[in-house]
Amino acid sequence: MPSYPKSWWFAVFGAVLAAVCVAAALLVTQLINSVFPTPLFFAAIVVSTWYGGASSGLLAVVLATVALDYYFVPPVRHFALKAGELAYLIQFAAPAVVTCWFVKKRKDAESSLRQSRDELEYRVQERTLELRHANEQLQAEMAERIRAEQSVQQAQADLAHVTRVTALGELAASIAHEVNQPLMAVVINGDASLQWLAHDPPRIEEARDAVGRIIAEGNRAADIIRRIRALFKKSPLQKTQVDLNELVHDIMTLLQREMTRNRISLGLELENALPTVFGDRIQLQQVLLNLAMNAIEAMSGVTDRPRELRIRSERDDGSVLISVHDTGRGLPPEQTDRIFGAFYTTKPTGLGMGLSISRTIVEAHGGKLWVATVSDGAVFQFYLPVASGAA
Repeated sequence: MPSYPKSWWFAVFGAVLAAVCVAAALLVTQLINSVFPTPLFFAAIVVSTWYGGASSGLLAVVLATVALDYYFVPPVRHFALKAGELAYLIQFAAPAVVTCWFVKKRKDAESSLRQSRDELEYRVQERTLELRHANEQLQAEMAERIRAEQSVQQAQADLAHVTRVTALGELAASIAHEVNQPLMAVVINGDASLQWLAHDPPRIEEARDAVGRIIAEGNRAADIIRRIRALFKKSPLQKTQVDLNELVHDIMTLLQREMTRNRISLGLELENALPTVFGDRIQLQQVLLNLAMNAIEAMSGVTDRPRELRIRSERDDGSVLISVHDTGRGLPPEQTDRIFGAFYTTKPTGLGMGLSISRTIVEAHGGKLWVATVSDGAVFQFYLPVASGAA
């Protein structure tokens, strides 16, 4: 069977449609015996144009004009085009052609609008799929980033713990000395208490005072052990209101023997009624411990000037500022930024992690840590925001 182009079938359909519509209009007009025969023919032209296209509409105009001439224009059932009859037919054909043109334009406009709407819907669906895919990728990347950040935080916490334990290992002699002092005081006061009780009559008040000193020294030893255990303990981040002046005193207690061994004097300039900060006590202790130990090591080889460690605390515009000043050799300008990098150290036996971890801890608490070189050494400073509601 031969194949015909699609346009040929559409042309046949249009011709048949035009003939059927005009025939139907003619039949109904004759049945109702209408005085005005043209309205149904106009309807036939509109239907033919709308469904069959321009050629079908024009064919309907021709067929309708012929039907009007043959069946309705006198003499009826004859083709006799006289001047008056021709004018009547032209008055019908001209508006019919215009109607055909308007209907075709309207159909084209609706088809174009429908096509545009379909294309828009397709593009919207396509864009929606792209956005959904991009959103899924973004969520996957965010989840991966969160996992990576958690891994980095865990690694930093592990490194911080190792650094803290390493520092305390180096301070083992000082720790033993600090614990030994209250224990020796307990023994001395216990012996004195026995002597006061051996008097005849027993001197109860003096013995009671000696027992009181034993209790006080026992509590002091317990406090030292508690602070050391807290520094050794690998505990999760626990933020509370922290008094930085109290932390300075705690760290200086641990470093007292180390400073005595290196003939370093201590100068504290701590502001009274210093507001508290909100942070993890153990991590902030580690920052102060790292800075103080670095200062002590920086002054270990100094012989041409007094060795002095000066620690200052003050309120500074909604923050608490801590300064650790040593009288060592200072730092070259090119090292002031590099010194905070991981694994960068100026000490022969250093790991290069202490200052890097300290800066990470300070920044995690909303603060900043930096260093400045002065004429008589170096000054490490950091600030932390005042805790909400602190005086």
